[in-house]
Amino acid sequence: MNLFRINVKSPVGAWGVEGNESGVTRIRLPHERTSPTRDSAPKPVVDAARQLEEFFAGSRRTFDVDLAEVPATAFQRDVWSALGTIPFGEVRTYADVAIMVARPLAARAVGNANHANPWPVIVPCHRVVAASGLGGYGGGDDVKRYLLALEGVQYS
Repeated sequence: MNLFRINVKSPVGAWGVEGNESGVTRIRLPHERTSPTRDSAPKPVVDAARQLEEFFAGSRRTFDVDLAEVPATAFQRDVWSALGTIPFGEVRTYADVAIMVARPLAARAVGNANHANPWPVIVPCHRVVAASGLGGYGGGDDVKRYLLALEGVQYS
């Protein structure tokens, strides 16, 4: 099945929305440069791009996007599902998410699952922070701070 890409501009760079007729397969972070496809993208990709634009403009807090099936472990799927329950403008620690998925000693594994999240922003891994501060983010600290600030959360 062909993959289609649309780039979405933000103050921290362009995000790539990638997918096909069955859903979004990946959101590429700003440092993962990708060219948009020339062909018209299918509805799930167009919808996700529009909703990301609305999020970056400050007019969207939640997403209603078709996500394609991607290879993942059961634990990763559990973590990604838990991330989707963290409300806009709130954060949880890696340990909090480990408890949410009934694996209270798996905070480090939660970090690994966050890093493997194929749909950043839409599945809000940026809302997970370390007990001692910001924590990591695949897009870098500045991008994570931007996303949190957009939601009214300040982290130094």
